[in-house]
Amino acid sequence: MAAGRMIRDCTPADVDAVFAVIDDAAQAYRGAIPADRWHEPYMPAAELAAEIAAGVAFRLWVEDGPNGGERVTGVMGGQPVQDVFLIRHAYVRTARRRQGIGAALLADLVQRTDRPVLIGTWAAAAWAVRFYEKHGFRQVTPAEKDRLLRRYWTVPQRQIAASVVLADARWFAQRGGA
Repeated sequence: MAAGRMIRDCTPADVDAVFAVIDDAAQAYRGAIPADRWHEPYMPAAELAAEIAAGVAFRLWVEDGPNGGERVTGVMGGQPVQDVFLIRHAYVRTARRRQGIGAALLADLVQRTDRPVLIGTWAAAAWAVRFYEKHGFRQVTPAEKDRLLRRYWTVPQRQIAASVVLADARWFAQRGGA
């Protein structure tokens, strides 16, 4: 990794920076997801704290910031749930998109687990679906998506209806390639 850039674990001191990245990057969803699922901010600080308390561990893309400090420009969470590993809350600052940050964070998290990996995202977020497909994930069937979202996530029915689930090759291999 280039000097001045690294991936590291999120610490309690980083939570405000994670919130800022999510708030900035989530603006891409405005108007793309169902209006009743949009909030301002997209993920309130209390919800972010609840996600961390529930076991979502964030990895951060950190760059040299002004005056020698650090600047968090990308975040991606991982969460082991039952027999799978969920990729949760993947965001890159708007100004830093399409520069490999998301790909690096995704690769980092995937290599850290031996479990099958699942990702849920909004069906209308075509750019996110393409990103995951570009990195080897495939969408599961609509019926399987509903089952997986109910089993591994805690999301309302409205979100289940408007989402897709993508899985890695390990997940498909365990199911005979289905």
